[in-house]
Amino acid sequence: MTLAPAEADRITGDLTALAEYADPGLPGWSRRALGEPYRESRPWVERLMREAGLEVSRDAAGNLRGRLPGRRPGAGALVTGSHTDSVVGGGRFDGVVGVLGAIEAVRVLRESGVRLEHDLVVVDFYGEETNDYGFGCLGSRAATEGLEAELLDRVDDDGVPLHARLTAHDIDPAGLLAPAWRPGEVAAFVELHVEQGPQLAEQGVPVGVVTAVTGIERLVATFHGRRDHAGTRAMTDRRDAMVAAARAVLAIQRVGCEAPVHGVATTTHLDNPNPSPNVVAAEVTMASELRSVDEVWLSGARRQIAEQVVAEAQAGGVDVELDWTTDNAVVRTDEVVQGAVSAVLDEAGVPWVAMPSGATHDAVHVARVAPAGMIFIPSRNGGVSHSPDELSDPADIALGVDTLAATLRRLDREVGR
Repeated sequence: MTLAPAEADRITGDLTALAEYADPGLPGWSRRALGEPYRESRPWVERLMREAGLEVSRDAAGNLRGRLPGRRPGAGALVTGSHTDSVVGGGRFDGVVGVLGAIEAVRVLRESGVRLEHDLVVVDFYGEETNDYGFGCLGSRAATEGLEAELLDRVDDDGVPLHARLTAHDIDPAGLLAPAWRPGEVAAFVELHVEQGPQLAEQGVPVGVVTAVTGIERLVATFHGRRDHAGTRAMTDRRDAMVAAARAVLAIQRVGCEAPVHGVATTTHLDNPNPSPNVVAAEVTMASELRSVDEVWLSGARRQIAEQVVAEAQAGGVDVELDWTTDNAVVRTDEVVQGAVSAVLDEAGVPWVAMPSGATHDAVHVARVAPAGMIFIPSRNGGVSHSPDELSDPADIALGVDTLAATLRRLDREVGR
């Protein structure tokens, strides 16, 4: 049985409607988790799921789940979806395509008269983007692993703990401590997503089959120098924390530029608590990160950066404290899921390329409990993302939905039998 094609106009209409839920006081389409526009958008997504024929519920982690019953509901569910929150100043496509595209895939299957053996579940994961408490993928972490209690006790810049913010948004913090999903509940997971980079568009390839999702190592470095008058202390007699931090920024950039394979290094913040313009900086905090799908490079780059940052700081008479954390390890996508996606594309005569993801996704956390994979579609406009200029063409999105629907149908025959 041939599947009906996804309707690009219908998907575009859904994208336009969801984009109405944005914070008018922020740039772009800002719809941050724990904010009012996001809270207001959730019933709209629920309604869209129901209209597509899904049975809708919310799990203990705050994730929206739309279920299409299969013939063998005890066989474990095929799960697809992504997220609908955004960064400040974000665009209309990151994450959203994966949720609205999954709902469109359900329409495609139902309109084609296809009933799967497995239950099909569409998930809108709660709060994938990094929040005011310093971590992301809140819903998928809580669903598959449970959150650490210390995360719930963290406070934001206003001194409000996460557990209080969650309670105000009708999420019971106690329900996030243990995994919300039962073992064996997910037979396979596929996430449709925009690439968030230029590779597919530049190569003229319409679909990417994701092979791995980047590991992320994060560094917070605190430089301790000496407070001095900026007009009277000689340049050769300074212990300038800002200069040490600036040298560290360049060292991190050099390490990223020297990566032999996929690898990037980025500094995002330099903070000096003293606002005076005429004081040599005594303390500066720097936030940086490393990303790669190559574990060996990540480990070596982390060591190289630590050595260079410490050496250059000490040469300037500045002490430095390094605090490293692993946001997530490299995750390889499941070969069965990769094979299902690529087989669907080959049968349809659609060109594709195997590629890593330099951004992290909810699929990283689902991969801990089930076979997981991802489908990328092109990001146009130079591949820009996390920006109001983010753009994906309706035809590209529709092809992604066609690929997703056919992949789910194929996995229905291949997994958990």
